[in-house]
Amino acid sequence: MQAARLYEYDPEMNVELKIEDVRPPTITAADEVIVKVGAAGLCRTDLHIIEGVWKDIMDTEGSLLPYVMGHENAGWVEDVGSNVTSVKPGDAVICHPFNACGICLECRYGHDMYCDHGKFPGLGLDGGFAEYFKTNERSVIKLNTGITPLSVAPMADAGITAYRAAKKAAKLLNPGGYVLLLGIGGLGHIALQVLKHTCGARVIAVDREPAAQVLAKELGADIILDGGPNLIDEVKELTGGGVHVAIDFVGEHGTENTCWKLLRQGGELIMVGYGGTVEVPTLELVANEIKIGGSLVGDFVELVELMEMNADGLVKMHQTEYSLANINQAISDFKARRFTGRGVIVP
Repeated sequence: MQAARLYEYDPEMNVELKIEDVRPPTITAADEVIVKVGAAGLCRTDLHIIEGVWKDIMDTEGSLLPYVMGHENAGWVEDVGSNVTSVKPGDAVICHPFNACGICLECRYGHDMYCDHGKFPGLGLDGGFAEYFKTNERSVIKLNTGITPLSVAPMADAGITAYRAAKKAAKLLNPGGYVLLLGIGGLGHIALQVLKHTCGARVIAVDREPAAQVLAKELGADIILDGGPNLIDEVKELTGGGVHVAIDFVGEHGTENTCWKLLRQGGELIMVGYGGTVEVPTLELVANEIKIGGSLVGDFVELVELMEMNADGLVKMHQTEYSLANINQAISDFKARRFTGRGVIVP
């Protein structure tokens, strides 16, 4: 099969994935599922993998490369292990990005992302930037009638991550409150849609890119700001003291130390993007009772919930499609922000 493989890490990203013929995956365990990839989303984490940010976590022995990235996958079941009963060859599916075991205590609680024995196709083992990839039965969700793998693949990570963060935010918000989204890209535009359908708060969208601002307006953002040097003062004035919740989908290049300053007393910052270092005086935490926490992907049930919203037409992915042969162009365009929303690789 054709696959795009990473051969070396480079902090400057002056490397390209190599398109080559490799052996397709085969069933080696009773719960495994082989998926014919219909589409695979391109994630900022993929850029960080190329940069080597994840090397000490997923490649501790330095023996992983070359390997196939791609953790936002949807397609059709090609083959199944002997114990698989919930799907069969030909079924259209989206794949939760994390292969949880289902039997550890965290899995029993429903916390898939905390699984003691989980595996992450695309991070540490071969993923979906190929014609086929392997996952397990516990990770696959049948698509609703009329929904195609191409239209939803990035929902597997970008979508579910945004949904989880937005769901957390919605529980903290009341009608008339303010929630700020920093970064209206592949994740931010999903969170915006989810929030507009799950709470009555006013949504402030912040992005420097004109195309992202246009998309935010189309999706119903109440206030759109360009994130300039006066952002903190603008937000404080517009909201009468700051937002109740902020979600940072960038998490680096200074945003991580801007967002907490946008909160009003008792406000909460949800970090989704990563790469930077948050520095907050302890007095700020105490005197203003602000809270800062992270949000990691999402559990299986949250992806099920998101797919129901998608099937009902409430949440749609804005995306740009590239063939597998043009994956390096997709990566280049992503780095340069030449598209809005998500880039999607189609084998």
